[in-house]
Amino acid sequence: MRILTVLTYYRPHTSGLTIYAERLAKALVRRGHQVTVLTSQYDRALPREEEVDGVRIVRAPVAMRVSKGVIMPTFGFLATRLVLSHDVVHLHLPQFDAAGIALRGRLFRKPTVITYHCDLRMPPGLIAWLANQAVLVMNELAALFTHRMVTYTQDYADHSAYLRRYQHKLQIIPPPVELPEVDPESIQAFSQRNNPEGNRPVIGMAARFATEKGVEVLLDALPRILEVYPRAQVHFAGPYQNIVGEEHYFQRLAPRIQAFQAQGHWRFLGVLNPEDMARFYPNIDVLVLPSLNSTEAFGLVQIEAMMNGVPCVASDLPGVRQPVLRHRMGRIAPVGDSKALAEAILDVLNHREQFMVDRDAIRQQYHPDAVAAQFEGLFQSMLNKLR
Repeated sequence: MRILTVLTYYRPHTSGLTIYAERLAKALVRRGHQVTVLTSQYDRALPREEEVDGVRIVRAPVAMRVSKGVIMPTFGFLATRLVLSHDVVHLHLPQFDAAGIALRGRLFRKPTVITYHCDLRMPPGLIAWLANQAVLVMNELAALFTHRMVTYTQDYADHSAYLRRYQHKLQIIPPPVELPEVDPESIQAFSQRNNPEGNRPVIGMAARFATEKGVEVLLDALPRILEVYPRAQVHFAGPYQNIVGEEHYFQRLAPRIQAFQAQGHWRFLGVLNPEDMARFYPNIDVLVLPSLNSTEAFGLVQIEAMMNGVPCVASDLPGVRQPVLRHRMGRIAPVGDSKALAEAILDVLNHREQFMVDRDAIRQQYHPDAVAAQFEGLFQSMLNKLR
C-alpha cells in the first residue's frame, strides 16, 4: 500500500504525537508499505523533502505562525498531489488542515483514517482562542468527511465530547511503543553522569515543559517527598526552554525550580535521543505524569517506563490512567492534588517490589509491528469496501 500520513509537526520535533507517528511510519515501511509524511517545515533548517529510515518526508514551507499553529500557503497544492498518488490517507489530529485532506480523501475515493491523539488547548489570549476555535471547527469537518477514526483507549473516547459523537466510526488501537536495546555499561555511564552520588531516589518526568503537564503539581509535592527521602531528586527529560507558547509558563516556575536545583533536588536532562531514553528509565525509581487536562490522552512514556520495570504515578484522567489500571504497575492520583501525588509517589518508592509485572507481555502488546498490523488490517478492509 501507498500510505500518506499527514500531521502538522513531525520529527525531529519532540512530542508524544510525533514519536507515535514516526514509530508507526517506520513499522509500516518494515511491513513492505510505501509511507509518505506530509508535514510543516516548522524549522527552516529542515529540508523540504528527504527520506529517513525508508519514510519519505515532504515539508510545506511555513509563512507565519498563529500561537502553536502554522500557516502554509502551498500545503493545499501538495496535499492534492499526494492524496491522488496514494492509496490510503492517515491523519493525525488535532490539526487545522485535516478537514481539507479528509475532503480530498472523500472526493478522490481514498480511504481516510483519523487518529485522534488528544484535545487541543491553546495558551491564554484572544488570538490563541480564535485559533483554537478554528481548529475545533476543522476537526469537526474532518470527522464528518473521514471514513474511520482511531484512538488509544475506550476510556478516553467515552469522556471526549468530540469522539463520543463519532462512536460509529471509531476503532481502538493501542499506541506503538518501543525503545532501542542498550548495553548495561552505557546505562551505568548514564547514571554516573546524571546521578554521580548514587543511592538517591530518582523521580523521573519525561515530557515537554508545557502547561498541561502539571509541573507545578510535582513542585508542590516535592517538599513532602523530601521529608521522607531527603536525598530524592527529580530528573526531567525533555525540552524545557523556548517552547512555542510555553515561555511564560517556564518563567513562572523557574525560580522554584532553580531553588531545588541549588539544593541538588532537580536536574534537567534536556532532549534525549531514543538510546538515552532507554538508559534514562533504568536509572529512575518512579515515573510521574501529573497531567492536568485532556490534552494528555495516554502518556506513551508510561509504557516505556513499565517495559523497563519502572512503576508510574499518573493523574486520574481518562486515558492517562489506563496504563496503570491495565498493567497494575503504579498508582493513580487525583488531578492537580499535590498532597495526593506526594503520597502516591511515596507509596511506590516504599513498595516498588509490589509493582513488578511481566514486562515481555507489555512489550508485545505495544510493539510497533503489532500496532502497524492492526492499522494495515483497517486500511485493507476500507480499500476492499470502497472497491
